[in-house]
Amino acid sequence: MGWLLLASLVFYSYWDVRFLPLLLISVVMNWCLARFYEAAGHPAIPLVGVMMNLLIIGIFKYANFVTENLLLVWGSRFEPWNIALPLGISFFTFQQISYLLDLRRGQAPVYPFGQYALYVTFFPQLIAGPIVRHNELIDQFDLSPQRDGCAERLSRGFILFLIGLAKKVILADKMAEIATPLFSLAAEGTHLTFAEVWVAAGGYALQLYFDFSGYSDMAIGLGLLFGFTIPINFNAPYIAVSVRDYWRRWHITLSRFLRDYLYIPLGGSRFGLPRQVFAVMVTMGLGGLWHGASWNCILWGLWQGVGLIGNHLWQKTGIHLPRAVAWLMTLLFIISGYMVFRSETLPQAWTMLATMIGWHGWSLVVNDVPHRWHVIIFALPALIGPTSHELALNKLQPRPIYATLAAGLFIYLIWMIGDEGYSEFIYFQF
Repeated sequence: MGWLLLASLVFYSYWDVRFLPLLLISVVMNWCLARFYEAAGHPAIPLVGVMMNLLIIGIFKYANFVTENLLLVWGSRFEPWNIALPLGISFFTFQQISYLLDLRRGQAPVYPFGQYALYVTFFPQLIAGPIVRHNELIDQFDLSPQRDGCAERLSRGFILFLIGLAKKVILADKMAEIATPLFSLAAEGTHLTFAEVWVAAGGYALQLYFDFSGYSDMAIGLGLLFGFTIPINFNAPYIAVSVRDYWRRWHITLSRFLRDYLYIPLGGSRFGLPRQVFAVMVTMGLGGLWHGASWNCILWGLWQGVGLIGNHLWQKTGIHLPRAVAWLMTLLFIISGYMVFRSETLPQAWTMLATMIGWHGWSLVVNDVPHRWHVIIFALPALIGPTSHELALNKLQPRPIYATLAAGLFIYLIWMIGDEGYSEFIYFQF
């Protein structure tokens, strides 16, 4: 545990060592509050910790956004402060908030400092999740990594890591080469054609999925290499047949965090439809804000809230759509939301959404977009076949031929990374 904790801190410092003190202060502060609560027992102590965590993330992530909008109301100009966003602050802050709230509910003990510190800083999921709860990881620290099944965990963990790396290097980065230039043109004021907007939308949807799920696969695979099981974060979200089904499959650990620590405390579905609508919209609006300090992210979150409420009202009618129709409607709803999420400004988002529905014509011309047909080809792994964790953890059987293919793929990926240069994950500095 000591070596893992040290390795995690070195890993975190590698990008920018200036942020290490903030991570350490956050860990020590929250653990001390937990000890103080254990001694004093006052229910307000964990809530003070939650507010302090929100204050930290608010200063680093939202200070410019909030100040700019407040001054805009007063008609004043604002020069943004040069505040660097600490690596992984959105993730390690949420993990500690969940721990404090579980502590207040009597669902968590006060752990020894070493165990708690490793839980927060464990390097595979420190930067971009999954958002792991205390009882999903800390209880495993007492287990020997050489216990029964060690060889299988090493093998399957490596394969899952390899699949995640392939998703990033082969699929996500190739989709970025299609989507990024088109969104950049739109941000510069160029009016994209009907076909170009759909290529950009499909490319970005696949880039986001392969990039983020690839990171999660790598994190879970690395956890297995050390003998730890980390919860899955994606389960074929693009085959969802409703918005509710989508959020059960996409960023699963964030969805359950928002459900358990925001939606249910706000009333959930227990007090009638108006209260449920309020809880859903607040939850998803704040969930959008968590994704980024911009109105685009907030509106994207509210858009998801509208979809969830619509999904709930439709279920009350008792009418069942054909599965293919429900799937297509859900996918179109999700992709249209991505246009708001990815666009740099609201006017850009509205223009691209209008173009998507043919408001500016139905031109099928796609200019200067190489390999655009890859969007259709790369969609196949997202829509059919087993998920990466099903393949690596359940279906794949030990065979020499599979080992040989995995070794060859690993060498190829290393060659690609060295040849094409460094590419950050979308959720890298988040």
